[in-house]
Amino acid sequence: MAQITATPSTPTVRTTGRTIARWMVSFAGFPLGGVTAWLLVGPVDSPARAIIGGLVTGLILGVVQAWAMRADRRLSAAWTVATAVGLSIGLATGAALVGYSTGLGDLAIQGAVSGTAVGIAQAVVLRSRLGLIVLAWPAYLALAWTIGWIVSTSIGINVAEQFTVFGAAGAVTVALLTSVLPLLLRSRLVENQRSVR
Repeated sequence: MAQITATPSTPTVRTTGRTIARWMVSFAGFPLGGVTAWLLVGPVDSPARAIIGGLVTGLILGVVQAWAMRADRRLSAAWTVATAVGLSIGLATGAALVGYSTGLGDLAIQGAVSGTAVGIAQAVVLRSRLGLIVLAWPAYLALAWTIGWIVSTSIGINVAEQFTVFGAAGAVTVALLTSVLPLLLRSRLVENQRSVR
Protein backbone atom coordinates (compact mmCIF):
# COMPACT_ATOMS: atom_id res chain seq x y z
CA MET A 1 0.00 0.00 0.00
CA ALA A 2 1.42 3.36 -1.01
CA GLN A 3 1.94 5.91 1.72
CA ILE A 4 0.52 9.39 1.39
CA THR A 5 3.30 11.89 1.58
CA ALA A 6 2.31 15.24 3.00
CA THR A 7 3.69 18.27 1.25
CA PRO A 8 3.13 21.89 2.30
CA SER A 9 0.54 22.32 -0.46
CA THR A 10 -1.32 19.08 0.27
CA PRO A 11 -2.09 18.82 3.98
CA THR A 12 -2.91 15.32 5.12
CA VAL A 13 -6.41 14.21 5.97
CA ARG A 14 -5.18 13.56 9.50
CA THR A 15 -4.01 17.16 9.97
CA THR A 16 -7.26 18.47 8.50
CA GLY A 17 -9.24 16.27 10.85
CA ARG A 18 -7.29 17.51 13.85
CA THR A 19 -7.77 21.13 12.82
CA ILE A 20 -11.54 20.66 12.48
CA ALA A 21 -11.77 18.65 15.72
CA ARG A 22 -9.95 21.35 17.67
CA TRP A 23 -12.22 24.03 16.19
CA MET A 24 -15.32 21.99 17.05
CA VAL A 25 -14.29 22.17 20.73
CA SER A 26 -14.62 25.95 20.43
CA PHE A 27 -18.41 25.52 20.44
CA ALA A 28 -18.08 25.57 24.24
CA GLY A 29 -17.24 29.27 24.13
CA PHE A 30 -20.84 30.09 23.22
CA PRO A 31 -22.62 28.47 26.18
CA LEU A 32 -19.79 29.35 28.59
CA GLY A 33 -19.90 32.98 27.50
CA GLY A 34 -23.69 33.08 27.47
CA VAL A 35 -24.12 31.57 30.93
CA THR A 36 -21.38 33.78 32.40
CA ALA A 37 -22.98 36.90 30.92
CA TRP A 38 -26.44 35.83 32.13
CA LEU A 39 -25.13 35.27 35.67
CA LEU A 40 -23.25 38.59 35.75
CA VAL A 41 -25.65 40.83 33.87
CA GLY A 42 -29.00 39.06 33.66
CA PRO A 43 -31.31 38.85 30.66
CA VAL A 44 -30.79 40.90 27.52
CA ASP A 45 -33.68 43.30 28.08
CA SER A 46 -32.02 46.72 27.87
CA PRO A 47 -29.24 48.44 25.91
CA ALA A 48 -26.82 48.37 28.86
CA ARG A 49 -27.34 44.66 29.50
CA ALA A 50 -26.97 43.89 25.80
CA ILE A 51 -23.72 45.85 25.55
CA ILE A 52 -22.16 44.38 28.69
CA GLY A 53 -23.56 40.90 28.09
CA GLY A 54 -22.23 40.91 24.53
CA LEU A 55 -18.84 42.09 25.74
CA VAL A 56 -18.58 39.33 28.39
CA THR A 57 -19.80 36.63 26.01
CA GLY A 58 -17.52 37.85 23.22
CA LEU A 59 -14.46 37.89 25.47
CA ILE A 60 -14.98 34.27 26.49
CA LEU A 61 -15.88 33.15 22.98
CA GLY A 62 -12.88 35.00 21.54
CA VAL A 63 -10.45 33.37 23.97
CA VAL A 64 -11.80 29.88 23.26
CA GLN A 65 -11.76 30.41 19.49
CA ALA A 66 -8.23 31.85 19.58
CA TRP A 67 -7.11 28.73 21.44
CA ALA A 68 -8.87 26.55 18.86
CA MET A 69 -7.09 28.37 16.02
CA ARG A 70 -3.73 27.94 17.77
CA ALA A 71 -3.35 31.69 17.43
CA ASP A 72 -0.12 33.41 18.38
CA ARG A 73 -0.29 36.06 21.13
CA ARG A 74 -0.85 38.95 18.76
CA LEU A 75 -3.64 37.25 16.82
CA SER A 76 -5.15 35.86 20.03
CA ALA A 77 -5.40 39.30 21.66
CA ALA A 78 -6.73 40.97 18.51
CA TRP A 79 -9.24 38.15 17.88
CA THR A 80 -10.54 38.26 21.46
CA VAL A 81 -11.00 42.03 21.45
CA ALA A 82 -12.62 42.01 18.00
CA THR A 83 -15.06 39.25 18.98
CA ALA A 84 -15.99 41.02 22.21
CA VAL A 85 -16.48 44.44 20.60
CA GLY A 86 -18.30 42.96 17.63
CA LEU A 87 -20.73 40.96 19.77
CA SER A 88 -21.30 43.89 22.12
CA ILE A 89 -22.26 46.17 19.22
CA GLY A 90 -24.12 43.46 17.31
CA LEU A 91 -26.16 42.23 20.26
CA ALA A 92 -27.07 45.74 21.38
CA THR A 93 -28.17 46.62 17.84
CA GLY A 94 -29.91 43.34 17.05
CA ALA A 95 -31.77 43.05 20.36
CA ALA A 96 -32.96 46.66 20.17
CA LEU A 97 -34.04 46.16 16.56
CA VAL A 98 -36.44 43.38 17.58
CA GLY A 99 -37.54 45.10 20.80
CA TYR A 100 -35.80 42.43 22.95
CA SER A 101 -38.34 39.87 21.76
CA THR A 102 -37.47 36.17 21.68
CA GLY A 103 -39.67 34.73 18.93
CA LEU A 104 -38.01 32.58 16.29
CA GLY A 105 -38.03 35.36 13.70
CA ASP A 106 -36.80 37.91 16.22
CA LEU A 107 -33.85 35.77 17.27
CA ALA A 108 -33.03 34.98 13.64
CA ILE A 109 -32.78 38.73 12.98
CA GLN A 110 -30.79 39.26 16.17
CA GLY A 111 -28.46 36.44 15.12
CA ALA A 112 -27.96 37.94 11.67
CA VAL A 113 -27.12 41.36 13.09
CA SER A 114 -24.84 39.95 15.79
CA GLY A 115 -23.10 37.64 13.32
CA THR A 116 -22.57 40.50 10.88
CA ALA A 117 -21.03 42.75 13.55
CA VAL A 118 -18.77 39.99 14.87
CA GLY A 119 -17.86 39.06 11.29
CA ILE A 120 -16.87 42.64 10.42
CA ALA A 121 -14.70 42.96 13.53
CA GLN A 122 -13.06 39.58 12.94
CA ALA A 123 -12.53 40.33 9.24
CA VAL A 124 -10.47 43.37 10.19
CA VAL A 125 -8.19 41.08 12.20
CA LEU A 126 -8.06 38.42 9.48
CA ARG A 127 -7.43 40.79 6.56
CA SER A 128 -3.64 40.71 6.76
CA ARG A 129 -3.61 36.90 6.98
CA LEU A 130 -6.29 35.93 4.48
CA GLY A 131 -6.60 38.82 2.06
CA LEU A 132 -9.79 39.82 0.27
CA ILE A 133 -11.57 36.55 0.98
CA VAL A 134 -12.40 38.00 4.41
CA LEU A 135 -14.94 40.30 2.74
CA ALA A 136 -17.28 37.29 2.66
CA TRP A 137 -16.83 36.53 6.37
CA PRO A 138 -19.44 38.97 7.80
CA ALA A 139 -22.22 37.66 5.53
CA TYR A 140 -21.19 34.06 6.15
CA LEU A 141 -21.12 34.57 9.92
CA ALA A 142 -24.50 36.34 9.78
CA LEU A 143 -25.99 33.26 8.11
CA ALA A 144 -24.29 30.87 10.54
CA TRP A 145 -25.47 32.79 13.63
CA THR A 146 -29.00 33.00 12.22
CA ILE A 147 -28.98 29.22 11.83
CA GLY A 148 -27.57 28.88 15.36
CA TRP A 149 -30.53 30.74 16.84
CA ILE A 150 -33.02 28.83 14.68
CA VAL A 151 -31.57 25.49 15.81
CA SER A 152 -31.56 26.42 19.51
CA THR A 153 -35.07 27.87 19.39
CA SER A 154 -36.48 24.96 17.39
CA ILE A 155 -35.30 22.29 19.82
CA GLY A 156 -37.00 23.95 22.76
CA ILE A 157 -34.28 25.94 24.53
CA ASN A 158 -35.95 28.43 26.88
CA VAL A 159 -34.99 31.46 24.81
CA ALA A 160 -37.49 33.58 26.74
CA GLU A 161 -34.72 33.99 29.33
CA GLN A 162 -33.08 36.36 26.84
CA PHE A 163 -29.58 34.92 26.59
CA THR A 164 -26.78 36.69 24.75
CA VAL A 165 -26.19 33.73 22.42
CA PHE A 166 -27.77 30.47 21.36
CA GLY A 167 -27.36 27.22 23.30
CA ALA A 168 -25.06 24.25 22.81
CA ALA A 169 -26.96 22.75 19.86
CA GLY A 170 -26.79 26.03 17.97
CA ALA A 171 -23.16 26.45 19.00
CA VAL A 172 -22.17 23.04 17.63
CA THR A 173 -23.95 23.90 14.39
CA VAL A 174 -22.13 27.24 14.11
CA ALA A 175 -18.78 25.64 14.95
CA LEU A 176 -19.31 23.11 12.17
CA LEU A 177 -20.35 25.79 9.68
CA THR A 178 -17.36 27.98 10.53
CA SER A 179 -14.76 25.20 10.61
CA VAL A 180 -13.65 26.47 7.22
CA LEU A 181 -11.87 29.35 8.99
CA PRO A 182 -9.08 27.42 10.75
CA LEU A 183 -8.59 25.40 7.57
CA LEU A 184 -8.10 28.60 5.56
CA LEU A 185 -5.71 29.98 8.16
CA ARG A 186 -3.67 26.77 8.20
CA SER A 187 -3.59 26.63 4.41
CA ARG A 188 -2.40 30.23 4.19
CA LEU A 189 0.27 29.57 6.82
CA VAL A 190 1.57 26.62 4.80
CA GLU A 191 1.63 28.76 1.64
CA ASN A 192 3.58 31.49 3.43
CA GLN A 193 6.10 28.97 4.77
CA ARG A 194 6.60 27.63 1.24
CA SER A 195 7.20 31.10 -0.17
CA VAL A 196 9.86 31.80 2.48
CA ARG A 197 11.85 28.68 1.53
